[in-house]
Amino acid sequence: MQDWLTMTAADLGRGIGEGQIDPVTLCKTYLDAIDAHPLRDRIYARVTPLRALAEAQAASERAKAGYRLSPLDGVPVSWKDLFDTAGIATEAGTALLKDRVPDADARVLANATAMGLVCLGKTHMSELAFSGLGYNPITATPPCINDEEAVSGGSSSGAAASVAFGLAAAAIGSDTGGSVRVPSAWNDLVGLKTTAGRLSLEGVVPLAAKFDTVGPLCRSVEDAGLLLAIMEGNKPADLAGADLEGRRLAILQTVAMQELDDTPAMAFDAAVQKLRDAGAEIEEIAVPELEQAMPLSGCLFTAEAYGLWRDVIEENPDAMYGEILERFRLGNSHSGPDYVAAWAKLDAIREIYARAVAGFDAVILPTAPLLPPQLQRLETDHDYYVSANLMTLRNTRIGNLMGTCSITLPTGTPSCGILLMAAANHEESLLRLAAAAEEALA
Repeated sequence: MQDWLTMTAADLGRGIGEGQIDPVTLCKTYLDAIDAHPLRDRIYARVTPLRALAEAQAASERAKAGYRLSPLDGVPVSWKDLFDTAGIATEAGTALLKDRVPDADARVLANATAMGLVCLGKTHMSELAFSGLGYNPITATPPCINDEEAVSGGSSSGAAASVAFGLAAAAIGSDTGGSVRVPSAWNDLVGLKTTAGRLSLEGVVPLAAKFDTVGPLCRSVEDAGLLLAIMEGNKPADLAGADLEGRRLAILQTVAMQELDDTPAMAFDAAVQKLRDAGAEIEEIAVPELEQAMPLSGCLFTAEAYGLWRDVIEENPDAMYGEILERFRLGNSHSGPDYVAAWAKLDAIREIYARAVAGFDAVILPTAPLLPPQLQRLETDHDYYVSANLMTLRNTRIGNLMGTCSITLPTGTPSCGILLMAAANHEESLLRLAAAAEEALA
């Protein structure tokens, strides 16, 4: 049973389908592991054993009857604490929403439940999802699997930790500027950022709605594909026979390769060589206009976030962590015309970028330019907190600004991921490519 805590969600699903794993026993195994784990309260905001066991019992009965709702029917997963859960507090990592209890599940959670997924509980996160580091002194700061004194990456910090520490078979998070991919990379997981608008945001506590996306953090590309399909109510991507022979990949030199720490740089170079050895054709490209796009996030993200949250924040600003409060208030420095002009400029750059990469199957870059920062330094050094947060999200933010879908894969070097970006709404072809890359990197 202990092996169940490290198996992929897909393998657990196959075990259930073959009658080798009982969903109730599997659920209890995970709940017992959560209860026994010394870092439980830094990872889970709240566990939902009654709901989990009821869902697992129903899955068990379906499995015995030979009628399963999906390949992951009966598999236990965690949910970031910004997905509404009926009758269960959803607080988005902030005291501003303390004791907020929704009446209904978020749409993607309802879809997942209808397809048999078992909800283990809600995981900690950066306050209102507005940090890539995962440091949250208001609620809790989840640990990194490779260094418990370091942050796990945000804002889906507890989501990543729940999977990496064997306390969930997979996790569902959100990504506005890197919040699925950074914690996935730092915890040696697969993380899929879906195209904005592809998965429903109904019942998801917002940050910047035009950039917010929903995505899985998991142990394999197959898991990512299955979870996407389940949340969407669609068929999963066909990954059979995927290979890298003749696939064209572009290393993005603009912005993404600047000021890399040594370890992520070496991990990326080694990963690129493995992809080449597997038959991929890889060349370097530059898109100079990206240099103009990156500063636009300062207006687009903060203006939208502060516009959504201003009234709530200013009623009780002392309830917030100062660094997050300061970041939200930056939105107040941008006018309506600033915001409109920034979007017009970004739309033009998106067209230029799309033409520049049109001949490639994916654009590749290091997921994060640095390793997970130490918690103690973030607590005491304001300037370092600000610079580390911006640098952490730099590479992933390219995908959000350019409107792409993207996926991070472990490179084999601890806390170092390689990011593959593809055109909007091309998740299925990206997943096939990622499955082949996953095999090459293994």
